[in-house]
Amino acid sequence: MSHITLIRHGQANSAATDEASYDMLSPLGHQQAAWLGDHLRHSETHHTRLYTGTLRRHIETADGMNTGLTPIRDARLNELEYFTLATLLEQQHGVPLPDDQHGFSAHLPLVFETWKSDKLDNPPESYASFEARIQSVLEEIAAGQGPALVVTSGGLISMAMAQAMGLGVPAMARMALAIMNTSMHRLFPIGGHWSPVLFNAVPHLDTAERRTAQTHI
Repeated sequence: MSHITLIRHGQANSAATDEASYDMLSPLGHQQAAWLGDHLRHSETHHTRLYTGTLRRHIETADGMNTGLTPIRDARLNELEYFTLATLLEQQHGVPLPDDQHGFSAHLPLVFETWKSDKLDNPPESYASFEARIQSVLEEIAAGQGPALVVTSGGLISMAMAQAMGLGVPAMARMALAIMNTSMHRLFPIGGHWSPVLFNAVPHLDTAERRTAQTHI
């Protein structure tokens, strides 16, 4: 098994309230991706493969990193449709979409729990399907040769980490809320199992002049 470094995309359109308008990098998001690529080159971090989801924000982030690797696009690396699920939660259970960070912190775990319990009618995919596609794509990537970079989204990263550590929905949601844009998260095979050896690392943003670029949304 090869180790995998999961990367959350750069800052997207944080003012969005639907999937389509969210799916583009902000000017800062493009800059974050470029800084990450510079860091990987200057630190001589070795990766032989690059994977991304098929969402625009994944592709723009990978392009901005300029790794020199040919990306492999895989829709199984796409994010859960949070805004769609949130709309269903409001329509079916009367829970409105929050308009501030505090409200979002309580809203995300509620969305996850309601979705996992199959209490949302006609979601874009089931929670079980989301779990299964993440596990399958990461197993396939791990079976390849050489360390891999995987540009994806925060919800998928939190699920991958939760699967590796056997965490439930509340802990997974707290993890998802903490994940910063263009942060790195590494899964390393130890004893035939995934072990997280890196979480939420942003060395490319950890300088005095760049700390304001450490964004979550």
